[in-house]
Amino acid sequence: MSDLLILDGVLSDRGSKYAVAGGPAGSRAEAEALVKALKRKKKFAKATHNTWALLLPGEPVKADDGEAGAGMVILRMLERAGLEGHVIVVTRWFGGTHLGGDRFRHVQSCVRAYMEEIGVTPEG
Repeated sequence: MSDLLILDGVLSDRGSKYAVAGGPAGSRAEAEALVKALKRKKKFAKATHNTWALLLPGEPVKADDGEAGAGMVILRMLERAGLEGHVIVVTRWFGGTHLGGDRFRHVQSCVRAYMEEIGVTPEG
């Protein structure tokens, strides 16, 4: 998928590694197709979590993929930045140590890095 932007190795903490990816999506189906395209890459298919969110007019959509609450973190950042029609996927490879609340800060850092890469102000 040519519209898929991937920032790999965004950060690591206590063995867990994070990446972020995304691209334009006009519907939940398009977002799911983008996530599926990302997972065609073996590295991302083997990830512990591929959490994502998409802000659409009147229909925000998100998927935690086992990382409870992470989709909402992405969605809130999309809302603050006013970034509609763009799915952002935060990928985590679990490193064996639970990160507690730090995992949400890491999701925010990944989304911030992605938004800066595409020229969007992360905090609106």
